[in-house]
Amino acid sequence: MLTWGLLKTEASPGFAPPKHESNTLIAWLHTTDRCNLRCDYCYSPHIHVDMSPETGRGAIDAVFRSALAHGYSRIKLKYAGGEPLLRLALVAALHRYADNLARRYGILLDGVILSNGTLLTPDAVALIRSLGLRLMISLDGLGSFHDRNRSYTAGRGSADDVTRAIDLALNTGLVPEISVTISGRNAEGLPMLVTWLNERNLPFSLNFYRDHDRSGSLTDLQMADDQMLAAMLAAFKAIEADLPNRSLLASLVDRANLSAPHAYPCAVGQDYLVIDPKGRVSKCQMQMDDAVTDITADDPLAQIRGAQTGIQNLSVDEKAECRQCEWRYWCAGGCPLATYRTKGCYNTSSSNCTIYKALYPEVLKLEGLRLLKYASPLQ
Repeated sequence: MLTWGLLKTEASPGFAPPKHESNTLIAWLHTTDRCNLRCDYCYSPHIHVDMSPETGRGAIDAVFRSALAHGYSRIKLKYAGGEPLLRLALVAALHRYADNLARRYGILLDGVILSNGTLLTPDAVALIRSLGLRLMISLDGLGSFHDRNRSYTAGRGSADDVTRAIDLALNTGLVPEISVTISGRNAEGLPMLVTWLNERNLPFSLNFYRDHDRSGSLTDLQMADDQMLAAMLAAFKAIEADLPNRSLLASLVDRANLSAPHAYPCAVGQDYLVIDPKGRVSKCQMQMDDAVTDITADDPLAQIRGAQTGIQNLSVDEKAECRQCEWRYWCAGGCPLATYRTKGCYNTSSSNCTIYKALYPEVLKLEGLRLLKYASPLQ
């Protein structure tokens, strides 16, 4: 049976469930709820609320208070929206403020802007690079495969503008990370997309669409297991034809991270804060309407950890259907909120379990082939 190493078995000495000991506190800062796109699967209510500079600084202060209280050595800030490039000046000011605090307290700081890419300009790229920020851009396909999910408010597709923005970033020295959301609308175009991404040597992650209260009525976004599996295997075949020079273990199957053992699928409820434009703090970006506390709390993270309402992010060992699975410490049971929406409880396996089990061996195969391709010849 697989455990942490590909060749280690449960009978091997030292087998024990992985401990959850993260040194990183992750915080989403939703700098605005405004956006120039109207993506059908977006969880944001689009009520045109902006985060004020005072709220932004208060949010960062709150993040650092919790980081210091719980002994974190690293903070990761995710500047989100709406569309955060609409508030790039605020993002820059807040990140400089956070950087000063990080230097004062001896905490490492990482920052990333989560963008649709359409508003990217050469000046914006220069500013992002000067701040040491990373950029993640959402791209769900080429041409109509992207446009079916992500269009402007007037209905025009955004694919051409997003791909131009990606090439702009690359040509000016900023390598964006690409986030791909796979749904029933764009699955067929996935092989073409990963080929395009690999041609540019772009890091990317493949994520499954999750329905929520604002998108649940759009049934064509959902996919049957066989449809999802066929799309993923076709994409893997395209990746195999042009294997990248970076690891694939944490990017190819939704929430799964096959590079290291873990008992939780994400940091929600433990090492994770989501702060909306008004300064309210929630467990997960998919549940911002269900705030637990706000940035005036002495230790927002302690309140998040203690909250018994909302999403419950259980250890995989607490999920009855997962306990005997050989993949449990890489999958960790999948997104808890998606599981709850489909099965009505948190202590069970993901509704995508069949897909995951079919794809994990294929991911290991791709990684093995990749390692062979880039292995240094024996001297």
